[in-house]
Amino acid sequence: MGAEPLIRPAGKLYEEDFVEWADETSRLLRSGRFDQIDVEHLVEEVEGLAGRDRRELFSRMSVLILHLLKWKYQPEKRSGGWRSTINTQRREIAGLLRQSPSLRQALPQSGAEAYPDAVEDAASETGLPEDTFPAECPFSEAQILDRAFLP
Repeated sequence: MGAEPLIRPAGKLYEEDFVEWADETSRLLRSGRFDQIDVEHLVEEVEGLAGRDRRELFSRMSVLILHLLKWKYQPEKRSGGWRSTINTQRREIAGLLRQSPSLRQALPQSGAEAYPDAVEDAASETGLPEDTFPAECPFSEAQILDRAFLP
């Protein structure tokens, strides 16, 4: 008889080869072998998925608000590229909200947190001083997401 294969502890597999760990975890879940699952790392990964979507919402809101600010405060430099970026960000945000409707609750906070970054980037990209832009976001959530709205 041959020797039993060496089995790495699940936590060690996670540290050494994430893809293999994920494949193995998936196999264990599908086969109902829950007692063999690396629960600690699985919980971290599931929490990370929700965080990833929140970070994506924040990032897209920041880019969208940046381009709305540029559109409003540099009308002489408006371009099809800016308009395209505005459209793309709105479509992607709408897709995120369709996929995860609970993210809608995060919109106000995401917009409020994204605004200072958008102002910093707008000042950098336009050459306008940061105090050109209002202290609070001048666009409502509805305006930000409205595909027809341009300031």
